Amino acid sequence: MKIKGLRKKIRRLEKRLQEGPQKLANLKRRLEAVEAAKALSAARKSAVRAAAALIAEARKPAVNKVKRKLNLSPERRAQLSAAMKARWAAKRSAEANAAKPIPQPTEGGHVTAAGLSDSVPSSNQSS
Repeated sequence: MKIKGLRKKIRRLEKRLQEGPQKLANLKRRLEAVEAAKALSAARKSAVRAAAALIAEARKPAVNKVKRKLNLSPERRAQLSAAMKARWAAKRSAEANAAKPIPQPTEGGHVTAAGLSDSVPSSNQSS
């Protein structure tokens, strides 16, 4: 091999050996940064999970009572059914009436579409 080629190879090898430790240090720093970010994320997630578990525990009913089956005769069952249906119908009609307020006319005035009086108040008319 020629001297020029050998010198070139030696120069390349020295350059590669010089860059190697720098690249290694850079890669190690990046790895540490990624691991730290991952650990922080894991800690944050576990805290969120713990808080969610506490909230779920608080929302659970304390004791689930076993529902007892009623031994009703068919006549009594029909009587209770009619009473409940009447109660629900009354509740629905009360909600329907509450949803539509009826505008009341003011004294001496007329009711407009907005439910407001279009006349002047009586205290200003006395002069």
